[in-house]
Amino acid sequence: MNVLLGGFVIFATFVTLCNASCSFIPNEGFPGDSTRECTDLKGNKHPINSKWKTDNCERCTCYKTEIICCTLIATPVGYDKKNCQRIFKKEDCKYIVVEKKNPKKTCPINQWIL
Repeated sequence: MNVLLGGFVIFATFVTLCNASCSFIPNEGFPGDSTRECTDLKGNKHPINSKWKTDNCERCTCYKTEIICCTLIATPVGYDKKNCQRIFKKEDCKYIVVEKKNPKKTCPINQWIL
């Protein structure tokens, strides 16, 4: 019983972490409607099965029933927070970690999360 419970906790944690980085937007349709496009939150239309990158650093895919958008940003969490700082580079959709005293020098990172 404990093994089953432990497995369930690990599975639930994994599902929570995975779903935390994606969002789902229903593709509204009407009975008999043969929609061949999705409308994103900004009102832009995208063909079914198309992919695009948003200004918020997300990769989105248009499906017949929904749009799925997942973050492209990996966040560094395993670094020396006392001597280093993370800086977000929006143009590249990524973080860099540099020394606080010498921002031209990067710090080692040993753990990232999505």
